[in-house]
Amino acid sequence: MPHSRRVPGLATLSVLTLALTGCAITMPATQVEAPVTAQWQAPLPHQGTVGSLSQWWQQQGDPVLVELIEAAQAVSPSVAQAMARVESARAQRTTASAALLPKVDASVAASRGVSQPNVPVATTQTIGLQAAWELDLVGANRAVSKAADAQLQGTQAQWHDARVAVAAEVANTYYSLSTCYQQLEVARKDAASRQETARLAGISATAGFTAPSVAALARASAADGSSRVTQQTAACEIDTKALVALTGVPEVDLKQKLASALAKPAQAAPVSIASVPAQTLTQRPDVFAAERDVVVASAQVGSAKAQRYPRLTLSGNVGALRYSSMGTETNLDTWSFGPLALTLPIFDGGARKANVVAAEANYTQAVAVYRAKVRQAVREVEEALVNLQSTDARKQDAEVSTRGYAESLAATEGRYGQGLASLVELEDARRSALASQSAQLALALERNRAWVALYRALGGGFEPGN
Repeated sequence: MPHSRRVPGLATLSVLTLALTGCAITMPATQVEAPVTAQWQAPLPHQGTVGSLSQWWQQQGDPVLVELIEAAQAVSPSVAQAMARVESARAQRTTASAALLPKVDASVAASRGVSQPNVPVATTQTIGLQAAWELDLVGANRAVSKAADAQLQGTQAQWHDARVAVAAEVANTYYSLSTCYQQLEVARKDAASRQETARLAGISATAGFTAPSVAALARASAADGSSRVTQQTAACEIDTKALVALTGVPEVDLKQKLASALAKPAQAAPVSIASVPAQTLTQRPDVFAAERDVVVASAQVGSAKAQRYPRLTLSGNVGALRYSSMGTETNLDTWSFGPLALTLPIFDGGARKANVVAAEANYTQAVAVYRAKVRQAVREVEEALVNLQSTDARKQDAEVSTRGYAESLAATEGRYGQGLASLVELEDARRSALASQSAQLALALERNRAWVALYRALGGGFEPGN
């Protein structure tokens, strides 16, 4: 049967509700300025045309590199941890959003028994719905929901940043291994040349045409060349094992893949870059995540302030009861509205005020971190551009140097074969040629690493919201 009940002071609470509705917590700004220069100070490659980096690794023309990057991202603990944080943040957002809605629970109960002697056995069955709702008058729950949404966006950006970091690490190791094998080939050719020189010097010394000290010098040079080959082989093995650890690919399978892939030296493809720093910084996941942290901190300030305001809750229930005894059934329908409860914070020893102060301090820190991230992002892009410019400027000189020393070595070998040059001259020419070849290969590796650094500094194709 219908049931109604007057809630004491309902009119007074209604007036307070209207008054509180006009109150709203004030939160610090969610968007803060982080001044950057209008243009990059370092020169831009390829006139700074704007483009996406999401398919940059595929543009290298090396499917093995793409495969290794994907394998590394699949087994990376940092990527897995970042994904776990995304799932946790998504669950927290759902919880925060649920606080804005009424909570409804259902209950079902049945009992059978007697209340006192000589009273017939009775069966009672009840079913009901209970609802409770906190009226978010000052925006406390909305602030928490906003913070949870920003937190989710930030963790998604951090997940992308983890993937970019893994891709960059794999690429740098892959390019290092490619250069290592090229260095190994140079070392082997040099060692073979030294060995042949030592053989001929030994024959000449045995025949008495040259001094024993010349043959000894040749043998020492051959041993030095052989040692360099051994050292370079070990370095390549170390890079290979580093790739195994990064990708989780068995070493036997990895070496099979590398045998064909590294036959052609790996070269990084160009990266497109916007001419305006502010446009570029929107692609940085760490900058975006830091910006979301500012939003979170702002909402937390609002939530802390809201705890100092009154809170209004509303509850109610709807139920049905069936009572059976001695073949007679009685059905009752009940409902109630209320209580409409108002909670007034009076005294807490300054705890709520301290929470506001702490939240405001965290907000100030988040703003400082965000601005520092922006400055660091500009620095990393500028440094990568400077390194690219430097390697590009040195490339031609390195090629001229390598050709010149190679020609000098060939001429000196000819003169040495005719007895017109000493072994000391030959060894000096050989060292210069070897050093120039190694320097040219090292410069190519430095340039590839500069491209990878620029790729990472630009955010690796990150797009907010995706």
